[in-house]
Amino acid sequence: MDTMPKWVDALLVPFISVLIAFLISGVVIVAIGEDPIEAVKLMVTGALGSTYGWGFTLYYATNFIFTGLAVAIAFHARLFNIGGEGQATLGGLGVALACLFIPWPHWTLALIGAMLAGALFGAAWAAIPAYLQAKRGSHIVITTIMFNFIGAAVLNYVLVNQLRPAGSMDPASARFPEATNLPTLHELLAPIGIEFSKAAPANVSLLIALLSCFLLWLLVWRTRLGYEIRAFGHSETAAVYAGISPVRITMIAMLISGALAGMMAINNVMGEAERLVLNSVEGAGFIGIAVALMGRSHPVGVLLAAILFGFLYQGGAELALWTDIPRELIIVIQALVILFTGALDNMVRSPIEKIFLARRRARQAAQAVEPAE
Repeated sequence: MDTMPKWVDALLVPFISVLIAFLISGVVIVAIGEDPIEAVKLMVTGALGSTYGWGFTLYYATNFIFTGLAVAIAFHARLFNIGGEGQATLGGLGVALACLFIPWPHWTLALIGAMLAGALFGAAWAAIPAYLQAKRGSHIVITTIMFNFIGAAVLNYVLVNQLRPAGSMDPASARFPEATNLPTLHELLAPIGIEFSKAAPANVSLLIALLSCFLLWLLVWRTRLGYEIRAFGHSETAAVYAGISPVRITMIAMLISGALAGMMAINNVMGEAERLVLNSVEGAGFIGIAVALMGRSHPVGVLLAAILFGFLYQGGAELALWTDIPRELIIVIQALVILFTGALDNMVRSPIEKIFLARRRARQAAQAVEPAE
């Protein structure tokens, strides 16, 4: 069969795409009068050189795992969910309501309740575009983009008019009760003798994100529903012929997608800010698209891509702090990564595929000659 090995498609092609993006970014850094080698060293040191840097890298990565998985499950059903930003925003509202108005006795119960609330609100926000796509033929890309802005407006209204404490000028909710505060990695690792920075915001949500990767893998590749989602994504006509309902799969895939995006709020709203603020998502919903593209919509790939983007976020912050390189350059690097792993993927894939297929044919020809001799 004339196809590349799976490891080439899953690892080598994305690696070369990222490498090209970094090389072009290096040219930009040289153009503004900075040393690209020193910039890379500073990024690596700032993001990975200490538990403090790792704590922020993993904190950002946790956000991107949730939103990346949200986009990935929709991709498997051939649905382009660009509404992760709005779904995560409404998920934050659900988490805030659960933390503020339910008297939780312990953080473990609060975490379970907040997860359910965030998933419910995120899924509900994804359900409307899903229904419009499944029943009315409205394009999912357009409706999910629109719902990002509507979600931001809803959050703004609720925060300013309902959740903002009396006398406060800050458009944010009150602090969550202490019983809902999630343990950080420092608190989780200290009992087993591992030192970790107290100032790092990474928390127990990271473990929930990793568990979500495993559960999504089980769903997509080890269940009948997952098979139906993938079958529908490969060919709607064949799926219908096999008795799979397009309306059912569209709704289920988008509900799971919205729920995963909404669960991101347990990390940034409940775990880090410990209150609900405007713009708490900070673009993570859109980064999830790049993470899913780069990770080939596989949970392991999403995890690795999320760590890469977490590294870029934290490393970029260190770069902006200690050099004259603007913080916006990291957005340029992210855009280049998205460009080469998404829009220009075939430009990298095609020559690599030709090389591997040529090597395979040469091997097969050599094996066919050997018996004849």
